Amino acid sequence: DLLVTIKNGIVQGKLLPVLNGSVGAFLGIPYAKPPVGKLRFRNPEPVDSWEGVKNASSFSNTCFQLADTTFPGFRGAEMWNPNTPVSEDCLYLNVWTPRVNNSQASSALPVMIWIYGGGFTTGTASLDLYDGRYLSKSEDVIVVSMNYRVGVLGFLSLPNNTNVRGNAGLMDQRLAIQWVVDNIAAFGGDPSQITLFGESAGSVCVGLHVLSPGSNVLFKRAVMESGAPTATWSTANISEAWSRSTKLGMLVGCSNISSDLETCLQNTDATGLLKVQYGVLSNPSTSDIPFLPVVDGVFLPDEIDALISNPSIQKKEVLLGLNHDEGTYFLVYTVPGFDITSQSPITKAQFLTGVNLIFSHSYNITKETITFQYTDWADEENGTKNRDALNRMLSNYMFICPVQDFAYRYQQAGGKPFLYYFQHRSSRNPWPEWMGVMHGYEIEFVFGLPLNPSLGYTQEEVNMSKRFMKYWATFARTGNPGIDGQPWPMFTSQNKEYVTLDTQAPNYKTKLRANDCQFWNSLIPQIT
Repeated sequence: DLLVTIKNGIVQGKLLPVLNGSVGAFLGIPYAKPPVGKLRFRNPEPVDSWEGVKNASSFSNTCFQLADTTFPGFRGAEMWNPNTPVSEDCLYLNVWTPRVNNSQASSALPVMIWIYGGGFTTGTASLDLYDGRYLSKSEDVIVVSMNYRVGVLGFLSLPNNTNVRGNAGLMDQRLAIQWVVDNIAAFGGDPSQITLFGESAGSVCVGLHVLSPGSNVLFKRAVMESGAPTATWSTANISEAWSRSTKLGMLVGCSNISSDLETCLQNTDATGLLKVQYGVLSNPSTSDIPFLPVVDGVFLPDEIDALISNPSIQKKEVLLGLNHDEGTYFLVYTVPGFDITSQSPITKAQFLTGVNLIFSHSYNITKETITFQYTDWADEENGTKNRDALNRMLSNYMFICPVQDFAYRYQQAGGKPFLYYFQHRSSRNPWPEWMGVMHGYEIEFVFGLPLNPSLGYTQEEVNMSKRFMKYWATFARTGNPGIDGQPWPMFTSQNKEYVTLDTQAPNYKTKLRANDCQFWNSLIPQIT
């Protein structure tokens, strides 16, 4: 009987079988009061203590969100949908620990805290993909994940309202990180050895905790998979956020007087709010997200670039990475001509429509420049080339160049970035072959899913996954992801070093997509 006493009371976990052994799992531990009623939209409040033993043997509710119904019954889409009931009462966290009998009172273990992605609008810590048992057991680390509020419930910012400044979902994450600092020793963990890791919007969140003075002091290192706060889709400015919340009020029939607006929105049915949240966008582009982290003057006291270079915010070791085909997932959801049943050849007309959708807020000269850069003028009706060019364009614009821009600036400010480039397409990827090494499809290897033989991965993938877990955990332990006596070169602004990851031995290279990123990071800002 796995009983652990923490600051708020006693929790009862369960043993999970894994790799000829077991780990202790404590699932659904509350870390905040339910953010309901008057607490909706507001910063989370720490949970009250409880009497007796709290059962922590099953996952909690998922934070309120709408499921993706674009491809009903298709595993590639369904694997990201909530697998527990959705509710506003959702602020719970999970702990996987290899220390199950406390007789082995050896040194405290490093802790890895996972922050899921989902475009700040969806996501949950209970997905099969985020099962912490394999990583915990293989690498002798403690894995923690939390649910945090998403969408309008997590990222609403109300005009001139100090109770609802925005970033509530980030404050949820911070409270969970603080919980780990306060309680993880009881599970065998070392609170001074915490590494955050996350993917996509979760990776942006990790980057924002690196930059936020109130979060930065709580953890030691960070892993950012496919996302950085330098991306255009990662934050909103306060005036844009306020105009969206005012529009939200109009859409659900609330007046726009700020004090009444909060009360009125708190009394509006959550489903009703979610159903109209995309309605706050005008002329939405492919990468537009209605409710985002906001530069609020509190969680983020300054603009992103200023926080990156601010010498008073401690610089860390950061492992960042990218996948070969980050863009394809988004094209299938947003651009006409792309589908999951064909090779999706794209005509010249569809290509131009795609550019207009992806850059709907840009000047015509900007769109012309982008079209020029990504067209093969000797073969402009080639459907395969047009398809792949839109993928490269979107991948570079949303992920590859912003992540490298973050690494570049952070290294110049004294940080220590390490960059990987993932280029293996999973043998179990259900999406069509042309979509390549997709956004989100390194996660299964980082979490060690191939070690579950019933899932049917290849032996190469099992070995690769073991290597990935070792890189990530070695980074968490030492600050350098290099293993087997092979140090991993740091990314420098001079050479932009990176390491390729796939089933082969790692390759050490420099200047990933340098021409593309010169275009996105230097030229385009001058004509936007």
